[in-house]
Amino acid sequence: MSTLTLGMALKPREDLALPSRIARSAAATTGAQLRTEDFAGWLEQRRLAHHFEVDRIPFEELDGWYFRQDTGDLAHRSGRFFSVQGLHVTTGEGAVRDWHQPIINQPEVGILGILVKEFDGVLHFLMQAKMEPGNPNLLQLSPTVQATRSNYTKVHKGADVKYLEYFTDPRRGRVLADVLQSEHGSWFLHKRNRNMIVEAVDEVPEHEDFCWLTLGQIGALLHRDNVVNMDSRTVLACAPFPDETGGALHSDTDLLSWFTAERSRHDVSAVRVPLAGLPDWRRDDKAISHVEGRYFDVVAVRVQAGSREVSGWSQPLFEPVGLGVTAFLTREIDGVPHVLAHARVEGGFLDTVELGPTVQYTPGNHAHLGEAGRPPFLDLVLGAGPDRIRYEAVHAEEGGRFLNAESRYLIVEADEDEAPLDPPPGYRWVTPAQLTTLVRHGRYVNVQGRTLLACLNAMRTDT
Repeated sequence: MSTLTLGMALKPREDLALPSRIARSAAATTGAQLRTEDFAGWLEQRRLAHHFEVDRIPFEELDGWYFRQDTGDLAHRSGRFFSVQGLHVTTGEGAVRDWHQPIINQPEVGILGILVKEFDGVLHFLMQAKMEPGNPNLLQLSPTVQATRSNYTKVHKGADVKYLEYFTDPRRGRVLADVLQSEHGSWFLHKRNRNMIVEAVDEVPEHEDFCWLTLGQIGALLHRDNVVNMDSRTVLACAPFPDETGGALHSDTDLLSWFTAERSRHDVSAVRVPLAGLPDWRRDDKAISHVEGRYFDVVAVRVQAGSREVSGWSQPLFEPVGLGVTAFLTREIDGVPHVLAHARVEGGFLDTVELGPTVQYTPGNHAHLGEAGRPPFLDLVLGAGPDRIRYEAVHAEEGGRFLNAESRYLIVEADEDEAPLDPPPGYRWVTPAQLTTLVRHGRYVNVQGRTLLACLNAMRTDT
């Protein structure tokens, strides 16, 4: 076999040192710039430094938005950003196999990026105090860059997105993670964002709304309610944590084979339909709501935000009805922690299913279905005592599209009687390391599963 030399040295396929650098940052609970105990004060300073205001308004007061005459879809006059359309979903199994709903159609791919840099030999992550109109407390810790294509191409004619160049110019940094990940399949149609972690190679200019934190510090903040936003959690889940165990109940090949079979056996149809006249949904001047008061409402808000690229705007938001419950059941199998993942069908997924938590429901949305329609393992999670709960915090979902969308995220210990090693169809025991491997690829682990993966990694740190 002949060898062709082009003067370029081959590179290792994997950076074998990176997982240990990630682990070192996760173990560091003291940062070079900001102490964890001072974080709440810093965030409050950033809150007081800018004027934030969100007011509900009727649809007719939306600036730049309109209902299309032919379909009733809610869209922006620029043709950009996103639109609210109707969706008709049919599935082959489950307590509910046919339904209609509003859905957010946002076909453009945004960037969710965290910039990292070493200080004193420890990786620090550049996090932003960012206001989102749907956040319950408005200001939360977001990635360095959190922007849709419409935002960073300045369709809104606003200011530049800070630090964007580190994620669009390959010469500015070294990519540690880069993957297209899905977002909420129940509320978005085929939505994807580019999740990136980039290591800066030069000095990084400082800005008062940003701070450097270690993974250990962020892990501590993940134990607090509504501090670390959804976009940060999904990017953090992409960090290549080391596999400290090396074993699993199912090999990676067996897991992928099972997952492929799950995708193949589900027959899911999701067809866009006009928003006007959507069965079981009604529209008045202030909301689009389900006739039974379940699921979510589509509402309109006017926003003032002094720290954003545009200081004022109006937009629709989805507002869920009730607090969600999102949980992994966990067991140690031969000394190795595993979690019970669920191959979930959601109408907005690009593929039929993605791996999600054991439980991912808003209990009130299922009360009318009776005992037969009760989701598996939901009562086990709801009834778990403090001695069984290994992690618990309330986290908000994406505040740029959802209003007061909160879920109680838990990791709950179970036993063989409650959660057997041979679980019901559609469920599989996996290790956190296996989830970390899958998250390197798009459309394998859903956004709620990625949040819980970030929380599992946070359990390595002290609170």
